[in-house]
Amino acid sequence: MVNTSVKFCGINFKNPIVAASGTFGFGREYSKIYDLGILGGIASKGLTLHKKEGNEGIRIWETPMGIMNSIGLENPGVRSFIEDELDFMKSLNTNIIINIGGSTEEEYLEAVEYFNELEIDMIELNISCPNVKEGCMAFGLTDSGAGDIVSKVRKVTKHPLVVKLSPNAEDIIRVAQACEYAGADGLSLINTIRALAIDIKKRKPVFQNLYAGLSGPAIKPIALRMVHEVCNNVNIPVMGIGGISNYRDVVEFMMAGAQLVQVGTANLVELDAGRTIIEDLKEYMQVEGLKSLEEIRGII
Repeated sequence: MVNTSVKFCGINFKNPIVAASGTFGFGREYSKIYDLGILGGIASKGLTLHKKEGNEGIRIWETPMGIMNSIGLENPGVRSFIEDELDFMKSLNTNIIINIGGSTEEEYLEAVEYFNELEIDMIELNISCPNVKEGCMAFGLTDSGAGDIVSKVRKVTKHPLVVKLSPNAEDIIRVAQACEYAGADGLSLINTIRALAIDIKKRKPVFQNLYAGLSGPAIKPIALRMVHEVCNNVNIPVMGIGGISNYRDVVEFMMAGAQLVQVGTANLVELDAGRTIIEDLKEYMQVEGLKSLEEIRGII
């Protein structure tokens, strides 16, 4: 038997595989396909203080090595989630990570406070959201903007705080360091990369908002590089995200320094991707004679 367990921000995970926010809903649909209790964790769909309907028009567009999405953070809002979905997620026998977004500091702070007296494992703060009071520039594009929102959220949340970084930041290392200095317990990266798709028949952009987020295997080398850079420049644990589709990708991210990984787009391609990756990761460890994943983490 191999030991796939990992400790992240002081919390035990049975393995490093976490279902990524925005690709897994709240787990209801996938729970009909396989036992989600085998996962290390589930990151909830991004939640905002108030309900959001999301973007109009086309929301998903396939690319040769991934997908583009412009969902617009459609979600039921924090209060409805707590009433209708949280108990179900907690019944899945895996770690629960609550992903929070917002358009103002006040929305972030109030949304996070709702969870203070509830049993969840950690908060994942999405700082790629546009700050409407600052001309809709994302909170996480600069180290000063990221540090400011993280320090304020740190003061009000009672849970471990993981900050999700944008690859579109001016300097992702400086942003990561600012988040650590501001009190983040961990980091997750990367979020999707801004991209453009054009419909040559209609002679116009595919998405109404012009640009959309690219995810999937195409971005993995970029994500891997950024995870490696951040892991070598901070002293808090990192959760790797970006194009992870199989156990080999997991191993690469762990060799680059990540302690956990999130599997996203792969869930839409292979509905039981999480189960397959976990089984293959165990087999890899057995073949390689690894007793724990710490033996390979950060060796690059």
